[in-house]
Amino acid sequence: MEIALPADAFEAHRPRLFGLAYRLLGSAQEAEDAVQDAYLRFSGADRAAIEHLGAWLAKTVTNLCLNRLTSARARRERYVGDWLPEPVVTSDGTLGPLESAERRDQVSMALLVLLERLTPAERAVYVLREAFGYAHREIADVLELSEANCRQLYRRAVRRVAEPAGGRFEAAPERREELVASFVTAAREGDLAGLERLLAEDVTWWSDGGGKVTAALRPIEGRAKVMRFLAGISGRFTAGLEFTAAEVNGAGALAWWTGDTLMGVAVIEPRDGLIAGVRAVVNPEKLEFARRQLLDRV
Repeated sequence: MEIALPADAFEAHRPRLFGLAYRLLGSAQEAEDAVQDAYLRFSGADRAAIEHLGAWLAKTVTNLCLNRLTSARARRERYVGDWLPEPVVTSDGTLGPLESAERRDQVSMALLVLLERLTPAERAVYVLREAFGYAHREIADVLELSEANCRQLYRRAVRRVAEPAGGRFEAAPERREELVASFVTAAREGDLAGLERLLAEDVTWWSDGGGKVTAALRPIEGRAKVMRFLAGISGRFTAGLEFTAAEVNGAGALAWWTGDTLMGVAVIEPRDGLIAGVRAVVNPEKLEFARRQLLDRV
């Protein structure tokens, strides 16, 4: 006799499903929506007929995300300025354990931007294979494709993600922490000279304002240009702000606040002991999830 799954069986899978949806969508809010839609489908399903709940839920969430990715690609083509993923605080395990450089890379802003190059099917195959260790046979079951097709999609995705696009960075944990601490100190003190000493000569600064707030519309390349940009905004936009450190998308980051309102998050990408990249999200529509996370830590 088949036994129906209890209603609360879903909750044990919710964190993993969120991690899957976020990696597929690059949006915490949309990932939450996709997981909630999966819960509604689970609630209305014949639970006695679900043989392997984890596999059923992964398939459901993946397909919900594939539907969203199709419309998201069209929206992002019209996006004002640089598009960056929604920042997610990872020090609390929200996206799972990130104890290795490879695991951190799978949720990094740099990689999530690169994944925007992929078709929805390519992205699904890549995420299921790289981040969750699915075999090609399992991926074929999830996507209802042939195993040979999934292997082809995976090879194509790996090739496209490997192409240069601003670079991906790594540094020893202690140096990352030191850079973030120095970055926070320089921001708090308005010490532009101190900040300049932290930047690599070829540093790149990306800003995502989404047309909602003032932000650079294109990447700013080179230390001199980045410093001119920061000097131009320091007086107008930083007065009265509080600066704190955080771990965001597996990397060190600077967060700035007005009261309980999160105004922005800047994720740093170190190389050779200096900051080689900064990805700053200031679009207020992308900061609510991280704001809730950071306030819950207080």
